[in-house]
Amino acid sequence: MKPVFFVAVGVVIGALVASRVTATTGGRRFLVELDTRTKAFRSAILDGYRSREAELRARPDPDA
Repeated sequence: MKPVFFVAVGVVIGALVASRVTATTGGRRFLVELDTRTKAFRSAILDGYRSREAELRARPDPDA
C-alpha cells in the first residue's frame, strides 16, 4: 500500500510542478523541447528494436 501512496504523491507533485512551469514562456519552451527530444529518443529506440527484430526473423531456424 505504501508504494501506491508514494506514486500518487509523485503524480500530484509532478502535475503541480508542470502547471507552474507551463505558466511561464520559458517553461513552455522547455517542455516543448523536452517533448521533442523525448519523441526523437523514443523513435530511435523503436527503430533499433524493429531493425533487430527483422534481423533475428531473417536468420534461419537452427532447430530445423
